Amino acid sequence: MTSRREPRLADAAEIAAEQGLTPARITGLYTERAENAAGETFPEPVDKRGRARLWDHAEVTKWFAHRAPARLAGHAPPSLAPDTLLNAAEASRYLGYKNSNQVTTYMRDHPGYFPKPDVVEEKGTAENPYRRQLWKVQTLQEWMASRPGRGRRAGAKEAPPLPDVPVDGDPDELLGASQAAALLGYKSVGSFSSSLSQGNLPLLKTTDGVAENAGRQNGRRRWTRRRILQQAAQRSRQ
Repeated sequence: MTSRREPRLADAAEIAAEQGLTPARITGLYTERAENAAGETFPEPVDKRGRARLWDHAEVTKWFAHRAPARLAGHAPPSLAPDTLLNAAEASRYLGYKNSNQVTTYMRDHPGYFPKPDVVEEKGTAENPYRRQLWKVQTLQEWMASRPGRGRRAGAKEAPPLPDVPVDGDPDELLGASQAAALLGYKSVGSFSSSLSQGNLPLLKTTDGVAENAGRQNGRRRWTRRRILQQAAQRSRQ
């Protein structure tokens, strides 16, 4: 007699990151009883305890596979030189978003999902400083080609796979976001970062250190394998 395999559960933040949407939009698809091109309504959550909703990841992925093409899929950005710098509002419009604050929202609420700016200018005065973030058109084009969800163009390069991380390694070893994402069962660093920013990984809210002597990784957050596995165990019980 074979035992029934438990479904892998995913929250709105993880689904949103994979589909190139926002967590609020995922919740909206559920509450609006949205239908895909096959006439199927958005799946019911497997677990609705409190405000946290968890869906069967396979069911949601299947629903999106039959979803009508997103508006952004047909968006043709204007022709600009690859080195042209755009601020957040200009980048939002270039990418086809109606909301000119969309890029700002990604940077604030979904760390790791949208690329870091190519240039950061310190503006204002000593009493009232502010930072101006700018992205190259080439950076935006590369993100459009590889972002999660139905906005990704056919034939585009997939995001690099997550590393193979052993669970039985040194429990005090400091691991980065990609390793944590792998141990927690996420498909991408973006999914992990989005879920973390939404407060869905409370045991990882604080870090155990930062990367040092690691080139471009310097200053990046690190957690012990022990803490990540504790969070994985808690997540599996939800």
